[in-house]
Amino acid sequence: MGPSAVLAGGLVAARRPLDPAAPYVPAWRDLGTSALAHNPFYEADYALPAAGAFGSGVELLLVADRPPEQAGARLLALWPFRRARRWGLPLPVLMGWSHGFAPLGLPLVTHREPERALGALLAAPRALGLPARLLMPLLPQEGAFAACLAGVVARAGSRRAAYWPHARALLDLAGLTDPERAAYLDHMPGGRRRKLRQFGKRLEAGEALTLDTARAPADLAAALEDYIALETRGWKGRAGTAVGNRPAEAAFLRAMVAALGAQGRIRIDRLRRGPRTLAAAILPLTGPEAWWLKIAHDEDEARNSPGVHLVHRVTQDILADPAIARVDSCAEAGYRLPEMFWTGRRGLAHALIEGQGGDPLFPLAAALERARERVARIRAARRRA
Repeated sequence: MGPSAVLAGGLVAARRPLDPAAPYVPAWRDLGTSALAHNPFYEADYALPAAGAFGSGVELLLVADRPPEQAGARLLALWPFRRARRWGLPLPVLMGWSHGFAPLGLPLVTHREPERALGALLAAPRALGLPARLLMPLLPQEGAFAACLAGVVARAGSRRAAYWPHARALLDLAGLTDPERAAYLDHMPGGRRRKLRQFGKRLEAGEALTLDTARAPADLAAALEDYIALETRGWKGRAGTAVGNRPAEAAFLRAMVAALGAQGRIRIDRLRRGPRTLAAAILPLTGPEAWWLKIAHDEDEARNSPGVHLVHRVTQDILADPAIARVDSCAEAGYRLPEMFWTGRRGLAHALIEGQGGDPLFPLAAALERARERVARIRAARRRA
């Protein structure tokens, strides 16, 4: 058990380790599935399996209606963070947890009382003796959470600054009629559609291509091993960075897929030619939204773009599925593969936020982060030159 503090208004702030045996894990699950804005990567059945591979130094900042270990405690907000020195100075910051399998950084906040919960979360660091500056990576710039954050910060008179604004591809089908869904790929140039057909014929090589979507636990386990094998046979395997080369990451994926698979909240799609898998993708699900977490392809077939064809086939499948309204590509800015098919964009940025109660060092922290951003952009431009 870690420290706790009672906040103004009676809510309880707590600092806790990533502990799969903690009594508030069921309340964490409830918060994840009923949050104002979904973040599957901060949900219990994703974050806890990830702790062994990526969770060194990570703690939880919690807001609850009573001490979280008490029976019946309800979590109103949760944010995984590290206490870090980001700027090479003795100026610590609370950094939201991100890693290669967690491309979204918004906290889990209850949809019932979102402004109260988020305000309490921003007040928690000072109450717990932590630095009152929070760096939240990869926050959506529009939507319910963005509006809630803007309102809470404005009412508290707190300061915030945004860094690395960018957009990533989003398949957005919300509100589209069936005819509009059917026409959603009409934006693609005719030449690109012809190439897709040509690649498809080459990939068939005398056998029909199929899209195999695994959802049942046993099918998911087999499909995941296909994904791991594909990635390990490619350039990542040769470089030693594939999941198959990293036992802790492989263990995380297996545990996470098993946990979400038991709840019907993940799919693994494979493009297959007979028994051979040509490409595979892992997509966790949160309500009507899917998250294109990872993709791998058979590099022996690279000239025929099996990964492109997999995105095409999965997009067609989702267009015909009224249960899915959005697919987040989870991609870096400018990653062309999903942008070939999806015209929607999700705007994101890192946010440095002043905790409630004020932080006299916030202007210095904001300036240091801006300088860090400028240096990183210069280095990136030199690499591209």
